[in-house]
Amino acid sequence: MADAKVIPFDDDRSRAGSASRPARRRTGAGSGGGRGDGSTAPVSALPGGRLPDVPSDGAEGAQDPQQPQEEAVGGVGASADAGGGWDRRIAGGLAFLRRRVTGDYEVDEFGYDKELTDQVLMSALRPLADKYFRVEVKGIENIPSDGGALIVANHSGTLPLDGLMLQVAVHDNHPAERHLRLLAADLVFHLPVVNELARKAGHTLACAEDAQRLLELGEIVGVMPEGFKGIGKPFGDRYKLQRFGRGGFVSTALRAGAPIVPCSIVGAEEIYPMIGNAKTLARLLGFPYFPITPTFPWLGPLGAVPLPTKWTIQFGEPIPTDGYPPEAAEDPMLMFNLTDQVREQIQHTLYKLLVQRRSVFF
Repeated sequence: MADAKVIPFDDDRSRAGSASRPARRRTGAGSGGGRGDGSTAPVSALPGGRLPDVPSDGAEGAQDPQQPQEEAVGGVGASADAGGGWDRRIAGGLAFLRRRVTGDYEVDEFGYDKELTDQVLMSALRPLADKYFRVEVKGIENIPSDGGALIVANHSGTLPLDGLMLQVAVHDNHPAERHLRLLAADLVFHLPVVNELARKAGHTLACAEDAQRLLELGEIVGVMPEGFKGIGKPFGDRYKLQRFGRGGFVSTALRAGAPIVPCSIVGAEEIYPMIGNAKTLARLLGFPYFPITPTFPWLGPLGAVPLPTKWTIQFGEPIPTDGYPPEAAEDPMLMFNLTDQVREQIQHTLYKLLVQRRSVFF
């Protein structure tokens, strides 16, 4: 298998157009309804049918032109269009597989594979977001149409499905179809298979250098400062934000001059109600926690199926950072104040959304 080509991250070439080529429209002798010399083609009876009584004088006994058009819409014409659509999908899929096998696809310096993300990963996650969790998105206009921005969200749910649903929400609801580049913990890149998929989907290590690089390149970067403290908290502490660390995300946004967009996610807390933590087993496996829920591990693999809760994701008004001097990134008091401002805005929006929702599942 050939190696994939590595291109600079800010290369704006897109391979989206090469995934599927529009099929050429096939034309035949009968497409114009007659012969090239002006004469009418002979009409043959269908099996089991008969020829219609057509007078020799075409002017007086001409058939209503609306009738054959209506038949074509619901008959042969519709079948041809449907067949052409499937042909294009199959051709596009075969072309995609050929590029995968030959290595004729592009990744950026972080390992992000835009074509694979758009055509495979996002397509696999979209039914989960649209049909299962029925994610409702609010305030998408607060994410800029171009340039870098840092989305800061709460983290919950025992398993990090909220980050994936956030990625789908940004791409599918933003007018510019922007891609969210999530900052993930070290554990994600130590797990087999998950490591490769995370890189292909555009995620990178949660470090200041990578985050600043992405922001300066004009990317939308997502961070969940609660980390494992948020995703692994007990069910009794749901929707209570944990510490946001030392405000490293604020320092990164200040250095890049990128706005901070607070984001509140409601619905993820209830997908795996964590009622216990097997700490000894977690230490043996090298995990930060080992969840015990009403269904896991009692129901085996079925216990890993998340509950179909109703989600709401709301993006708040952006907090600009480009007005601060360069040395502001080293001011601990400023970082503390901005971190507290972001945290309070997310927490207040969470309480507001909880009051507004009718039910956990509807």
